[in-house]
Amino acid sequence: MPKNERSCTLKIGGMDCAEEVSILKREVGPLVGGDQHLAFDILNAQMTVLPSAATMDTEAIIRAVRKTGMTAAFAVPSEDGGIPARWWDSHARMVLTAVSGVLTAVAFSIHYALAGGWAEVLGSEGLGNSHLVPLPVRVLYLLAVLAGLYLVLPKALFSLRRGRPDMNLLMTIAVCGAIGIGEWFEAATVAFLFALSLTLESWSVARARRAIEKLLDLAPAVVRVVQPDGSVREIPATTTAIGTVFVVRPGERIALDGEVVKGLSDVNQAPITGESLPVAKEPGADVFAGTVNGTGTLEVRSTKAAGDTTLSHIIRLVGEAQQNRAPSEQWVDRFARFYTPAVMAAAIAVLAVPVLLLGKPFEPWLYQALVLLVIACPCALVISTPVSVVAALAAAARNGVLVKGGLHMETPGRLKAIAMDKTGTLTEGRPAVVQVVGMNGHSESELLERAAAMEMHSDHPLAKAIVEHAQTKGLRPQPAEEFTITPGKGATARWNGKDYWLGSHRLLEERGQETPSVHDEIEALARTGRTVVVFGNETHVCGFIALADRIRPESKSAVAQLRQAGVEHIVMLTGDNRGTAEVIGRETGVTEIRAELLPADKLDAIGKLVDQYKTVAMIGDGINDAPALSRATLGIAMGAAGSDTAMEAADVALMSDDLSKIPWLIRHSRRMMTIIRTNIALSLIVKAVFVVLTMVGHASLWAAIAADMGVSLLVIFNALRLLGSPATESIDEGERFKGWGR
Repeated sequence: MPKNERSCTLKIGGMDCAEEVSILKREVGPLVGGDQHLAFDILNAQMTVLPSAATMDTEAIIRAVRKTGMTAAFAVPSEDGGIPARWWDSHARMVLTAVSGVLTAVAFSIHYALAGGWAEVLGSEGLGNSHLVPLPVRVLYLLAVLAGLYLVLPKALFSLRRGRPDMNLLMTIAVCGAIGIGEWFEAATVAFLFALSLTLESWSVARARRAIEKLLDLAPAVVRVVQPDGSVREIPATTTAIGTVFVVRPGERIALDGEVVKGLSDVNQAPITGESLPVAKEPGADVFAGTVNGTGTLEVRSTKAAGDTTLSHIIRLVGEAQQNRAPSEQWVDRFARFYTPAVMAAAIAVLAVPVLLLGKPFEPWLYQALVLLVIACPCALVISTPVSVVAALAAAARNGVLVKGGLHMETPGRLKAIAMDKTGTLTEGRPAVVQVVGMNGHSESELLERAAAMEMHSDHPLAKAIVEHAQTKGLRPQPAEEFTITPGKGATARWNGKDYWLGSHRLLEERGQETPSVHDEIEALARTGRTVVVFGNETHVCGFIALADRIRPESKSAVAQLRQAGVEHIVMLTGDNRGTAEVIGRETGVTEIRAELLPADKLDAIGKLVDQYKTVAMIGDGINDAPALSRATLGIAMGAAGSDTAMEAADVALMSDDLSKIPWLIRHSRRMMTIIRTNIALSLIVKAVFVVLTMVGHASLWAAIAADMGVSLLVIFNALRLLGSPATESIDEGERFKGWGR
């Protein structure tokens, strides 16, 4: 047997919700050294035994899965990397449900024709055993029952053997009891409607699965690779090596993550980042698999393999997210664990008390006990939460917000405080020219042209910002000559036969060319968070260029939206100097500013906020933010430009680095919680009504299961509304959800 050599992925038939995952963990976990060595993907019905497993006896694992009433088969990837499913595995539930429904209808029709009327079929008291059911009709009803319970019976038997009653066992007992008292029509109806309910549950998960698979379909299967002779050849994307240069024509989707090496174009990144507008791309810019090229042809050098692209990462994490179950899911599971045995005890009491203590007839009260078993089935209650969470996760992923599990899908709706890093979060994380001042007869354009000619030789962020600014002004100077760097101070060069220098305030002082007025002006700019590059020649100062880390366009409005969404406290945590921090803080409107912090100081600040506000989010993008992201109740990483360390430490990643997604996420989380609570309340109210009707003897089996299926339909469609959550919505609309989920 293969043992501990590599991971093993199995396709699990019948794994549609977290309940089956819990069963598999209990049964398979001991075979591999603990359930921590198992990974589950509910969306794709897969279980993976990780390489960390102590042993990997695949035959024993498959046998253990089959004992639970589910099926297991090796998942062999197809050429496109997907896991193909056998036709029967994909369609068995739907086919058997249809067969059960058709046989029930045919049997009822024949019964009606032979009996001669409704009263004869249903009985004057609603009991089908008020007359003899013909043998052919019984056979058809029995076949309908077997078709409806075909996938339920193995799970029910497993539940009985383990002494853990579940909804499968409840339905099986109810159907068998109905047959035992001659209620053939109602037994078949209950089996069919329960099978239909489970089919709808499976369909709802499949719809969420398709929403994620649409992302996978975004990436083309082939790439056009540039050959050494300049020709282009198509090869499968899955076989493309990192570093391969491929061509993307106008209007085509990009197959792999990469870096533009040639060409100019605008790329629609909405499928990955959720950005509403195309993003300009030029040589050196990053592009993502699944995005759509605009009007220009691009040559791209691949930086990741097909299975490691940002798109693949999103799909994989959304699938794995089902293991991180939301608190509401965990509550429903705990409730159902005690609720189901209690229902069985109540059903026994409904039968025993009237018959044994009050001398009532056995059969009518057995019927009422069976009705109680049917209506008390927690099917709608159990599916109400996971379907909502899956739909919410899928909608968030499509909007460029990657949430790592239902556990973190509920938290945004309860946030009371948010801490933000400055550089790369509130700001763009790169300097930009904000002011050019010419002196001693030099104009701004003249100063900028000469400085850019020198900075073309440097890859320093300040140099790049100056060159970029000059280009936006239409300046295209020739590079300066004899460029020499003075480490830590600046540089010198010759341009058009003259010597020039540029550098820091310190270099200016050392050269002895500083005047009191220049000193005061530079110091004033420094106090506002500006970095000043001084430019001069051998005789005088020609002027200076002020640069600053530019605030993201959406930062101010995002902070305002967070306040309107009910976040009480918004604090900026930064390692930058206080002067710069205060300027950024005033412009963005944060509540509190904490500057000159080391990573340990940020961690301490988050700890104090958690102690004070309980539910706190931290937003960051750098390696130094990772400890604080882990300490916060909810860690949010700026995913597009953030570090891998920050991405791993965070619970949520913003793929477009768009802060306005956070207010949207808060409203989306609250909407999900509202739907979950509505579904739970609806399920319990309907059950309570039928319990009362059962106690007074005015409920029937078919009505009970019809009501339960109706509630299941309502909670499923109510939950699937989350798939249509818009990427943007007005604050007024979002205000309707303020306070919900707290």
